[in-house]
Amino acid sequence: MIPDSLQQLLDGVDGQQTSHWQGRDLVLFNEPWGELIVSLQGAQVLHFRPPQDRGWLWVTPTPQPMPGAIRGGIPLCWPWFADERYADETPDRSGTFHGLARHAAWRLDAVDEHAEGIELHLSPTQPLHSQLTVRAIVQANAQRLAVELISENIGETPVKISGALHSYLAVDDAHQCRLEGLAGARYLDKLRDFAESEQQGTLAIRGPVDRIYHTNEAVMLHDGPRTLRIGKQSSDSTVVWQPDQQPPSDTSVEAAKRFVCVEAANTRLDPVWLVPGAQHLLGTMLSRA
Repeated sequence: MIPDSLQQLLDGVDGQQTSHWQGRDLVLFNEPWGELIVSLQGAQVLHFRPPQDRGWLWVTPTPQPMPGAIRGGIPLCWPWFADERYADETPDRSGTFHGLARHAAWRLDAVDEHAEGIELHLSPTQPLHSQLTVRAIVQANAQRLAVELISENIGETPVKISGALHSYLAVDDAHQCRLEGLAGARYLDKLRDFAESEQQGTLAIRGPVDRIYHTNEAVMLHDGPRTLRIGKQSSDSTVVWQPDQQPPSDTSVEAAKRFVCVEAANTRLDPVWLVPGAQHLLGTMLSRA
């Protein structure tokens, strides 16, 4: 579910093409295995649609102008999630919300095309951290979409990081969908000053939700006749967000009804310590269930 102007660009593509939209450079694919759009601002997947299906991701119809980030798709939150910018072991909340990667310029380093799908490798055009490097891998085929965010400590001291693959999943109506796979998980409720609770049964959206679940299990998003499986890798936090009647300024109440965020993340519940020379891979995998 993407803005009409973005869909019009994609409709004119046969194969692979670069284009420009809302001040951003895009790479677009319209292939037998499906459709894919990646913005080089933030290495952000904006759209994926396999054959005989509707799009799996949502993008706001009223995106912020540059240098603001586009709300929707799968933004990369790195090297911290929300305002948890770590200096040693103490959160430093003076940094950009959700980190530096989503605003940065990225380049497309490699494209591996084959009959079944595609694999893209991306990296920032400029260093984003004095001790860390980061790269992204996007894999798409007719059955699934996967995004991996790989961090490496090239410095001489340990570094503490958090992050998220902030997936905006397109739904017909957030109030009509439900999430399975979270039952029994403890969570922090950001709308109640991080009060801790336990999920009882299936999660249905009946008002604003902003929770960090302590779990590494896959989640099933049931949306009418379609069920999406949201898998994850190296993540013990699943963030679920739906603003209901209080959406951010770049999205209307009506438009906000059409997404639910289910995010593979490393948060205050499971931050990652990277020692010198170590790597960490945070991944999310979307597929039909």
